[in-house]
Amino acid sequence: MATEYRQLSFKDIFSDCQEMFMDDAPSFFQLLDEHFDIQQFIPSVFTNAFYQHFGRKRIYPLSGFLSALILQKIFSIPTDSLLILFLSLCRELRDFCGFSKVPDAPLFTRFRQDFEPYIKLMFRQMADFTEPLCQLIDSSLARILTFDTSGIELYVRENNPKTLNFLIKTLKAYYKDNTDADPYLMAYGLMPSRAASCPDAKQMYINGHFCYADKFAILTNGLGIVRDIVFLDDDFKASHPDLPVEKKSDSPDEDKSISDSVALIPILTDYLAAHPSRHPDTFLGDAAFDSADIYGSLLGTLGFQKALIPINPRNESTLKKVGYNEYGYPTCPNAPGLSMKYCGITREKGRCDRIKWCCPKVHMVKGQWVCECEDPCSDAHRGRTTYTYENMELHMFPGIQRDSKEWVSLYKIRTSIERAINHFKVNMCLAGKHTRNHITTKADAFLAGIASQLTVIVAYRMGCYDYIRSLKPLAG
Repeated sequence: MATEYRQLSFKDIFSDCQEMFMDDAPSFFQLLDEHFDIQQFIPSVFTNAFYQHFGRKRIYPLSGFLSALILQKIFSIPTDSLLILFLSLCRELRDFCGFSKVPDAPLFTRFRQDFEPYIKLMFRQMADFTEPLCQLIDSSLARILTFDTSGIELYVRENNPKTLNFLIKTLKAYYKDNTDADPYLMAYGLMPSRAASCPDAKQMYINGHFCYADKFAILTNGLGIVRDIVFLDDDFKASHPDLPVEKKSDSPDEDKSISDSVALIPILTDYLAAHPSRHPDTFLGDAAFDSADIYGSLLGTLGFQKALIPINPRNESTLKKVGYNEYGYPTCPNAPGLSMKYCGITREKGRCDRIKWCCPKVHMVKGQWVCECEDPCSDAHRGRTTYTYENMELHMFPGIQRDSKEWVSLYKIRTSIERAINHFKVNMCLAGKHTRNHITTKADAFLAGIASQLTVIVAYRMGCYDYIRSLKPLAG
């Protein structure tokens, strides 16, 4: 039986939210009052910054702004205009936020922009508070750390489908007689790396398409609870000057993989240095992190016991696999007793140093390499070439057998981070906002992070662990 889909309208969203607020609001607000006190989690520096003298008295309390914006995330209210409408209609909501009158929309925007650093500080302090709660809920899942990146598409001209479609249409017409030309990849190369109206909107590949988005990295534990959010903006790069300069290639998918792998170790290093008492023992990541350097860092300096990362097909040769003798030297694929020749160390920028090995039956003839193998395993004129490198054994055995049932069972947990990202972008309405301001976008992401920590606290204190990711069922 085919599933019927219908498009949600503004009327549907309004009706759903109105039903939640009007029918169940008093009981839900009473529930929050009993199990959560927002004043307990507001940093003192945040309070001081908010209430410092600006020439006139503050009409609206700090806790009111925070409560309203957090509830906006919990109840999936997509815009400030709709939030203001509910504040106007629902007296219980106004009373809960402590508003004697409803703030205007620009005040919410200014609040995000003026106090974004303090919102981030509050989120991280709440994440510290929920860490022992996660350990009590399920210590084995709490010791798992997952990492992924995504982006929030900004409201810039370059994200207008008409802009890209016009360029692709033009390229198709120009190269209509060239069947080898790929107009989509060519369009990716021709589009600018950053949006003209917002340099923080960078061209990237997410959710199966490339767009201009504010890129961020997210860390979650095995429970799917967010541990940290880091925006990969110019400030992040300035604080990590050793990061290689990103260069756009012809492949958006490859650009994303390289960018993700470059950011992983600095972010994990900062996170573990800021929380020395935390000792996650298992790391879960996607195939973009399949490199010798990353395995060495994860299982070495960062202290993980297991690193579950699938083999990246880009790193695998389609040729017949070489073997290894008792000394660890590669052997000929067709003659396992024949060791390959050592050809020195290969050093390339952005890659780990590798030892090069070539076919044992290749030699120099009049300044040219000649392979005299009767049954060659490669069509290269120099014969078969392969490499060995440091941490190669970690790639083969990263603390756990790759084809074991334990691997399969543990790696399924990685989908929790994808659900967390989807929850942030869809349920908490980070995606689709009509903003091109980088600071506003960051503040919204950290407010979503605060809402997720509040959810954990309330669910734990109620003893309802099924609600640690969302409180909406309690209000439905």
